[in-house]
Amino acid sequence: MNQLIAPEIAAPTVPKSERLAHLHRYWQATNYLAAAQLYLRDNVLLDRPLLATDIKPRLLGHWGTVPGLNLIYAHLNRLVQDTDASVLLVTGPGHGAPANFANLFLEGTLGEFDAQYEPGIAGLSNLIRSFSWPSGLPSHLVPGTPGQIQEGGELGYCLSHAYGAALDNPNLLVACVIGDGEAETGPLAAAWHSNYYLNPATSGAVLPILHVNGYKLSGPTLFGRMSDEALTSLFTGYGYQVRMVGGSDPAQVHAAMWQAMDWAHREIIAIQQKARTGGQEGAPAWPMLILQTPKGLTCPLTVDGQPIENTFRSHQLPVSNPVGKPSQLATLETWLRSYHPEELFDEQGRAFVDVLSVCPTGNRRIGMNPHANGGQLLKPLALPDFADYAVAVPSPGVASAEGTNVLAHYLRDVFRLNEATQNFRIVCPDETTSNRMSPLFEATQRAWLGPMVETDEYLSPDGRVMEILSEHTCQGWLEGYLLTGRHGLFGCYEAFIPIIDSMLNQYVKWLKVSRETPWRKPLASLNYLLTSHLWRQDHNGYTHQVPSFIDTVVAKKSNVARVYLPPDANCLLSVMDHCLRSRDYVNLIVASKASQAQWLTETEAEAHCRRGISAWDWASNHTHQPPSVVLAAAGDVPTNEIVAAAAILKQHLPDLRVRVVNVVDLLAMASPDNHPHGVSDETFEALFTDTKPVIFAFHGYPTLIHELLHHRPNPTRFHVRGYMEEGRTTTPFDMLVLNNMSRYQLVLAALKRVGERPGVDALTAWCTEQLAQHTDYIRTNGQDMPQVLDWQ
Repeated sequence: MNQLIAPEIAAPTVPKSERLAHLHRYWQATNYLAAAQLYLRDNVLLDRPLLATDIKPRLLGHWGTVPGLNLIYAHLNRLVQDTDASVLLVTGPGHGAPANFANLFLEGTLGEFDAQYEPGIAGLSNLIRSFSWPSGLPSHLVPGTPGQIQEGGELGYCLSHAYGAALDNPNLLVACVIGDGEAETGPLAAAWHSNYYLNPATSGAVLPILHVNGYKLSGPTLFGRMSDEALTSLFTGYGYQVRMVGGSDPAQVHAAMWQAMDWAHREIIAIQQKARTGGQEGAPAWPMLILQTPKGLTCPLTVDGQPIENTFRSHQLPVSNPVGKPSQLATLETWLRSYHPEELFDEQGRAFVDVLSVCPTGNRRIGMNPHANGGQLLKPLALPDFADYAVAVPSPGVASAEGTNVLAHYLRDVFRLNEATQNFRIVCPDETTSNRMSPLFEATQRAWLGPMVETDEYLSPDGRVMEILSEHTCQGWLEGYLLTGRHGLFGCYEAFIPIIDSMLNQYVKWLKVSRETPWRKPLASLNYLLTSHLWRQDHNGYTHQVPSFIDTVVAKKSNVARVYLPPDANCLLSVMDHCLRSRDYVNLIVASKASQAQWLTETEAEAHCRRGISAWDWASNHTHQPPSVVLAAAGDVPTNEIVAAAAILKQHLPDLRVRVVNVVDLLAMASPDNHPHGVSDETFEALFTDTKPVIFAFHGYPTLIHELLHHRPNPTRFHVRGYMEEGRTTTPFDMLVLNNMSRYQLVLAALKRVGERPGVDALTAWCTEQLAQHTDYIRTNGQDMPQVLDWQ
């Protein structure tokens, strides 16, 4: 754990005119650099009259949010200078990258990470020309942007990222800029409640800065049309202290922003000081700022007679066609010259000393904050030996256990072993106890700083299980936590995790590019545990039967995506131990919370998980001979049905040679040309043969297995059963029958493909009769048949 520093409350400072002037000149310099990035390919300091040939052939980028971002960055710089605060900036507005690049260039950080952007005319020219240029700087923030943990294409996640970054980082101040358009998203709306989970005694602080400039892409924002009284009431009700800064006069705004930043910092330090000396009870009222400035401030008021500044038209390019219209070229030149670049930069393209006087130095520069490159701070988890938690399996299928409950004992001790480093958390949307993971609360509690009553259970300000009924917020917290160098797990009902598909998309893209960015260090993997899955959602019904997240993960880049379907508790332990040790992956684990048969000892489970796919000889009967049919499964419930189907075939047709194959690493099914986990063609053929029929029972949608089999020999011989979007409130076994994946239907599928032989007709009739009995029995008795419930 980071060493707690006893905070000191700084005395209020009165803005001095000289430093305010320096702040303004710095702001002007960043505004000029940002505007130039949008338009110029040459003549970057306007050393001569602007020509159409100086303009980029493709104008791409956004201006509206830039002046506000530059203002905030400048004043955070000043705050760092005066307080020595460690500030991590999370930039929410989606396309504010020109502002960040301008600030990173001036403070020197950009050039330290990439020499082509070093201070000077060459670096300045490269900065301006390469923005939104092929192989240049993108129009949004990416992993290659120093000082950032927020992908610029993500709208709605900045605040949950900020709170995740602040958790267990007691000496970190996370300044989070939230655009008023972004603030209309559902994820952002839920994230405001994160203040009830941030313990000032042990964690850092988040300073939300809501930038209300009034407009989105083409219309007004809700917050932009709300009164100051309404905004203050809203956020006061959310538990924040609100201070507003606004206006269109830069001198007035600079002075007010200086004082507001000082006020916010003093309030944060006072809250932390009180909490760290034992005086804080309940959730504190953290400060937040609302910055109200015109959209596109300092751009042209009008262009061709249309209002631009302080309208939605300044959102992207205030001057849209400077090459095609000479009047707009003149307008653009007037706008750029209004910043007086000749007074901000010398002939060598270096900013004057007074302009740079507001920049912190060394690692106190915002772009150099070490938490933004969390991999360099990452410490491996201390992990217990998972074999110590293994279920005893005297023979396959005899023992039963709730896999998630077994796993919870292991994770409980992960918490205990990492108590000193405080670098592991679990997020979950109010499902920990439902998912049979209450043993976690023997080591920690649910994080909670709100009011408590006598009937509450497992709540504590120090809790390390984070529960909020918002999957978006859980995902955002965990992403922020991982990106700043810690470890975690997201536990969720399988049916509800698709809510965060878009967030996963962005995070996988971040990981993919991060791995290609030399200075980005590896991060702990993002681990999902999906339980209460579709095959055990018979009581909740059709809406809770959704396995689509598997498809979502499989579709991602093969060097990032991993999917595991452990067939029993010991395999679940082995897989989780592996995932918690891994780096830079998205690991998806799907496992039932219900009591199920256990198949493998801990030694067998570890070997099976290492291989990814194994033939289970104990469930097969083709000793030393090629099988007549292969029965395969991926998933715990499908495994149970495949083993039961094999037992039926062996009992009724003892001469039929059956091989049982189990898949724990789903992507081992893919060709090694398509995924690094894909087993070799030789191994694949040894398991599945190259000609025999394969009856495959799969946890999710059958089409996914057919996609994975592309490039495998003779894939049409695979007959896949899985979820076919048939469901209702019914019994567990009836869910299988509805989707054609019960043991009897798997046997029938095998019988159709093994040719004529004695006993086939009788067994076909018997299976058909069992299915008929099943339908009658559940409607009469309300539960599955004894031969299903009691089968071993």
